[in-house]
Amino acid sequence: MSVFDVKSGSSPVILAFPHTGTDVPEDVWAKLNDNGKILADTDWHIHEMYGDLLPGSSLVRALFHRYVIDANRDPSGQSLYPGQNTTGLVPDTDFDGKPIWQDRAEPDEAEIKRRYELFHVPYHQALKAEIERVKAQHGVVVLYDCHSIRSHISFLFEGKLPDFNIGTNNGTTCDPRIEQAVVDVCEHANGFTSVLNGRFRGGWTTRHYSDKANNIHTIQMELAQSSHLASETPPFDYDPAHAALLRTHLKTILQNIEKIAFDLAKGN
Repeated sequence: MSVFDVKSGSSPVILAFPHTGTDVPEDVWAKLNDNGKILADTDWHIHEMYGDLLPGSSLVRALFHRYVIDANRDPSGQSLYPGQNTTGLVPDTDFDGKPIWQDRAEPDEAEIKRRYELFHVPYHQALKAEIERVKAQHGVVVLYDCHSIRSHISFLFEGKLPDFNIGTNNGTTCDPRIEQAVVDVCEHANGFTSVLNGRFRGGWTTRHYSDKANNIHTIQMELAQSSHLASETPPFDYDPAHAALLRTHLKTILQNIEKIAFDLAKGN
């Protein structure tokens, strides 16, 4: 099975999609229990929603599901959010804390290493190569990591998640102008809620690739799925009419980020 998909563009902006893939190898699928086979923790339809918003942007997408291995987790297994409930490099449970593997079918260290080499490494090699290509072309890169999650998950957070969850690891991963441009759009998006560096401050991708001194800027956007899905339960259908206004704001965000990137390339 294919591991990733890359569309190389002419913009300094790269859109990354580590969690929209739904491909699961047969041997892994056979070990998932009925709950795991729902694939509930997919970032449903996010690559479709963003795909045409910024012409010229590069797109790098993992095609494998996060239950195979999570492309947005530290390979060392270190938690992104110490002291808080989360899922690991290869999850044992779904986001509700419920097991996803059949009894005694949880992957051991050797199996995790195998999946890391087959899936995690190639995806990040492709992402790194695209970052290097765009940096060579423009002198600057803005990596925008695209995510979504169910709006109510008591295992991970209390209450309803804001619609826009902006993550810059407390301002460390990108130029302040990029962070502020995103915040400004979200705060003025009528009918939507937002938070900066709340429950989701940016995953491993955002933290790992950030290199502001070398003009590589990263930012994560976690969208509540209530903002664009017909239902947050199976079959998790996309609702184009419901998502239309959201897409308008996302397009503005990406356009503003691109303008800042060109300014940064000029040394402004």
